[in-house]
Amino acid sequence: MKKQLYLLLLLSTAVFAQQKQVVTSIDTIKNKIGAEFKLSIKTTVDTSSKVIFPNLKNLGALEVIQSYPIDTVKMDGRYELIKKYGLTQFDSGRYVVPSIKIFINSKPFFTDSLLVEVANVQVDTLKQKMYDIKDIAPADNSIGDWWKYLLIVALIGGIGACIYWFIKKRQEKKLHKEIYKTPIERATSLLDSLEKKELWQKGEVKAYYSELTDIARNYIEEAIEIPAMESTTSELILGLRAASVKKKMTLSKEIIDNLERVLKQADLVKFAKSKPLDFEITEDRNKIQKAILTLDSSIPLEVPEAEEILLNEAQRQKQIQIQLRKQRNKRILTASAIVLFLLAATTTFFIATKGFSYVKDNIIGHPTKELLEGEWVKSEYGNPGIIIETPKVLKRIDLTKTLPKNGMALIKEMQSFVYGSVLDRFYVMVSTLKFKAETQIDLAKSMDGILQSLESQGAQNMIVKQEEFETKEGVKGIKAYGTFSQVDGGDATGVKMYYEAVLFSQEGGLQQVLLFHEEGDTYGNEISERVLNSVELKQASK
Repeated sequence: MKKQLYLLLLLSTAVFAQQKQVVTSIDTIKNKIGAEFKLSIKTTVDTSSKVIFPNLKNLGALEVIQSYPIDTVKMDGRYELIKKYGLTQFDSGRYVVPSIKIFINSKPFFTDSLLVEVANVQVDTLKQKMYDIKDIAPADNSIGDWWKYLLIVALIGGIGACIYWFIKKRQEKKLHKEIYKTPIERATSLLDSLEKKELWQKGEVKAYYSELTDIARNYIEEAIEIPAMESTTSELILGLRAASVKKKMTLSKEIIDNLERVLKQADLVKFAKSKPLDFEITEDRNKIQKAILTLDSSIPLEVPEAEEILLNEAQRQKQIQIQLRKQRNKRILTASAIVLFLLAATTTFFIATKGFSYVKDNIIGHPTKELLEGEWVKSEYGNPGIIIETPKVLKRIDLTKTLPKNGMALIKEMQSFVYGSVLDRFYVMVSTLKFKAETQIDLAKSMDGILQSLESQGAQNMIVKQEEFETKEGVKGIKAYGTFSQVDGGDATGVKMYYEAVLFSQEGGLQQVLLFHEEGDTYGNEISERVLNSVELKQASK
C-alpha cells in the first residue's frame, strides 16, 4: 500500500468503470457457509491466440475447491473461452474476490473484483441444549502495577551501586597492602596464606607445590632481579649463583642446594605425578621459607640515588594505575552481571505472573497504548462537518489533484484529514464530500466502492462484514469492518490489519470515517471504539 487512501477513489471506482477485455461473473453473490460459489471468466479470442488461466489454490480469503476444465465455443471463426473456479469459505461475512491475471498472447489482462457474502447456517434453538449465563468475571486490577516493576528496577540499581562500592573498598585495601609491601614482606605473607589454604592436606599436592615455588620465584625475580619465572630450575640456580657473585651476596652452598632440591621436587610433582610424604612436604615448605629469608638477609644494602628513587616511585605509581584500571573493570563487570541477573529475574517473574504482553506494553512501551492514554482532541472537520474525538489532531491533505477531471465536474467540495499513513500500524482518516447537484447516494454501493478502492491500494485477503451504524444523535449510516493483509515492501506475508469504515449520506453530502490498526492490538480496538462513539454529524451548508 504505497498511496494514500482517500474517499475519491471509492467514488470513482463505483461511478467511472472501464470496459474490460475479460468478462467476470459469479453464479451467486450470497451463499451459506461451506457452499460453492462458481466464478466464471469469459474471453473471446482468435483461433490462433494463446490464453493462459492461472492455477489457483486460494483466491483472496476464499478457498479454491475446484478448477473446472475450460469450455471452448467456436463463434464466427473465433473462440469463446470460459474458465470456471469453485470457491468456498467456512466463516460468515463479506469477502472480496480479487482480480485474477490471465495472459492472452503473453499480454496480461485482469478480471473484475467482486464482493460476495457468506451467511450463517440457521440453528434450531428448540433442539439446541441451553446453558446458564456465566457469572460476571472479576475485573483485572493489574492496571497501574507497572510502578512496582520500576521500583524494583530502582532497588536493583541501588544494589548494584552498593556492590560496586563494597568491591571497590576491598580492592583498594588489598591493593594498598600489595603495592606498599617489600618483596620479603609479600613473600612471607603469601607463605602464610598458602598454609591457611591447607591444599596438600586436602590432597591437592600439585597445586600446593605450584604456589610454593611461584612464591619463591617471584621473590627472587623482584629482589635479586633475575628472570626466575621464565627459567627452568637449572637456569634459575645458575642465575642465582651468578647474581650472588655479582652482588657480593654471602650465600652458603647448603641454602642453594636446598632450594634446588625443592624446585626439582616440585617439577616431579607437577610433571611426573610424584607424591611426597607428609613430612617431606613440611620440610620443603620450611626450606623455601629459610631460603627466602637467607637470600633477603644476604642482599647488600645499597643507598639509592635520587634519580633511582624517582624512577622507582614512577614505576610504583604506574603499577598502581594499572592495578586500579584492572580492578575498576572487574568491579564494573561484577556489578553489571549482578544487576543484569536481577533484572532478568525480575522481568521473568513479571512475565510469569502478569504475562509477556503486560511487560512489553507497560515497560518496553506500545505506540497505540501511548495514543490511548495521551491527551485526546475533539474537533470538527470538513463540510458537512464531522465532530470527532481523536488521540491527535488530524492534518488536512489535498487529494483533489488526484481525481479525474470528469469526476471533479460532479464535486463541489472535498476535504480530507488524516493521522499517520497507510504503512503505519494505526491510521485514521476523516473525509467529507459535497456534490454540486442533489444526488441520491446508495450507501451500500458506496461502501463497496470504498472496499474495492482499499483493495486496489494493496489490501489483500480482505474479509468484510457490514451492519447499520447510528450516532448518539440518531443519524443512521452503514459500517463495514473486518481484516486484510497489509503488504509492506518485500514482505510477501504482510501484516494482518483490522479496519472499520463508517459512511453517512446527508443532503448533498457524504461523510466518512476510516480507521485501521494491527489485528489483536487491544489498545487499537479501544481507540477505534472511543473514536466511533464520539462521532457527531452536521448538515451540509449551502
